[in-house]
Amino acid sequence: MKNSIITVMKKEFTRFFTDRRMVMTTLIMPGLMIYLLYSFLGSGLSSQFETAQDYTARVSVEHLPDSIRAMEDQGMPVSFTEISASETEQALEAIKNSEEGCDLVAVFPEDFDAQVAEYDVSDNTAAPAVKLFYNSTQKDSQSAYTMMREILDTYESALANRFDINPGEETYDMATEEDMSAQVFSMMVPMLLMIFLFSGCMAVAPESIAGEKERGTIATLLVTPIKRSHLAIGKIISLSVIAILSGLSSFLGTMLSLPKLMGGDESVNASVYGIGDYILTLLIILSTVLVIITLVSIISAFAKNVKEATGWVTPVMIISMLLGVTSMVESLCMTEPVWFLIPLYNSVQSMNGIFSMEPDLVNIGVTVVANVVFAGLGAFVLAKMFDNEKIMFSK
Repeated sequence: MKNSIITVMKKEFTRFFTDRRMVMTTLIMPGLMIYLLYSFLGSGLSSQFETAQDYTARVSVEHLPDSIRAMEDQGMPVSFTEISASETEQALEAIKNSEEGCDLVAVFPEDFDAQVAEYDVSDNTAAPAVKLFYNSTQKDSQSAYTMMREILDTYESALANRFDINPGEETYDMATEEDMSAQVFSMMVPMLLMIFLFSGCMAVAPESIAGEKERGTIATLLVTPIKRSHLAIGKIISLSVIAILSGLSSFLGTMLSLPKLMGGDESVNASVYGIGDYILTLLIILSTVLVIITLVSIISAFAKNVKEATGWVTPVMIISMLLGVTSMVESLCMTEPVWFLIPLYNSVQSMNGIFSMEPDLVNIGVTVVANVVFAGLGAFVLAKMFDNEKIMFSK
């Protein structure tokens, strides 16, 4: 048994690793492309919403009150330019057309300070209104609007400052770096891993089985004195190794680019996890790939060619992606061991627990055992399919 399984594995490894294009597209390109894509995406998003450190908001103001002008003298990064009522329309048109020179137009009541001083809530009269006109599609204009809102909020708070909220520079957010990392990784990594692992399986399994049926080389394998069960096990193990390498390539590219994708957030750090967490994750990945490869192999054995196999496998991949999303929805994250008998879902929830830094060893054990059992049953089904000439030699 051992020699025949190893023979099948050697054949699959030779077929794969001697094909430079397949190695490049399956092992190297996924991780490289994901790293470049996510890095550029993160840098692009950051530059879209960040403003320069020396940025000064250019605000054109109609009826600029003395109380607001004082904010400029206090070192706020804002430059006020007084305009008349007749110039307001021209300034609004400039903002609408994204012209240089003005980021925001503020219109105050003519006697704003007096109205504020005389305003009484108990009078049931309308409060003095300030109008801020900006262009949300322009970064500088959006920043000027946010800055002006902060100035006005500060001024409004100062009018009746009876108490302060979170004063000084003390840290009030009690979330640790581990908590921040756990939140990000537990939501994103299980889903991404399921996508990457399934993609790796799709890249190799249909070609190995449906491809050999299409080329007619499957007949040569089936007439050799190898038990069908050994053939099925050999293919599943060898394809699983290749799929894991492909998935790890994509996973590595994602992990390296994740800080850039998160806008350079230094609190997102994979170093918060220990060697035990990575060992548990590896066990789940290995058992999950066995299930996926077995499932894709069975579908490929039914298909007549690679194109048909890929078409049949795609809906299954979509389902696995939907299961991956359950890690982001707390109400769909079950903790009872019986739920961890469901293949693929159990893997997502087990990884969610690990990356949340709350691993449940019982559920992880149930997941690994259940996945191995399902893979074994799948190997038995695949062996029976290899024995069926109507399936293996269908045209």
